[in-house]
Formats: sequence, structure tokens, C-alpha cells
Amino acid sequence: MDLENQKRIESLAGEFGPENIVILLGAAEAEASGLAAETVISGDPTYAGCLAGVELGLTVYHVLEDEFKNAVDPAVYDEQIGMMEMVLDVPSIVEEMHEMRKGCKYL
Repeated sequence: MDLENQKRIESLAGEFGPENIVILLGAAEAEASGLAAETVISGDPTYAGCLAGVELGLTVYHVLEDEFKNAVDPAVYDEQIGMMEMVLDVPSIVEEMHEMRKGCKYL
């Protein structure tokens, strides 16, 4: 997760409260998704950004997870994301996100 996004997320969590923030990821690989999720849950593991050592505990999902897919218009989902399901390793991404969400404070 880039440094600018870390700043935005930290600011929004401060303004609205971390219990009112849900992060939605769209990374193409499980490892990238896990790293971004870890950043907003436990803090930046690379210690490069403003979230280094900051445990926000935010709720985080990936666009390929059923929790998101079932919450949006199916036609829009298919048009915008459907192709990703056919080419990405969805089970690995979902497994990584489920594992990372164990650290979320606000589910």
C-alpha cells in the first residue's frame, strides 16, 4: 500500500472512527492483498509509511470475496469484476483475506 493511501486511511479513521471504515481491496495476488490488509489491520509491516506500528484493526475485504460480491448489483459486478474471477487465483485470495481478518477489531 503506497504512502499516500496510508495517510488517507489514517486520516479517515481519525475523522470517522476506525469502527466506521471498511477497506475494499482489489489486488491481483493473494500476497499483495494480504500485505495491504496487514497494513490497515496491524500496521505497515515494511515500516515505511505512517501506519508503521499503528494498529487500526480496520475491517477489510477483497472485491472477489462473496461478502462483497453478494452486496452489489450482479450485472455491475459481472461487468466490472467478472473477468477477474476467471483469470485470478480466487481461492488463494479469499483464504489470505480470511486469515488476515482474524486481526480485525470491528467485524
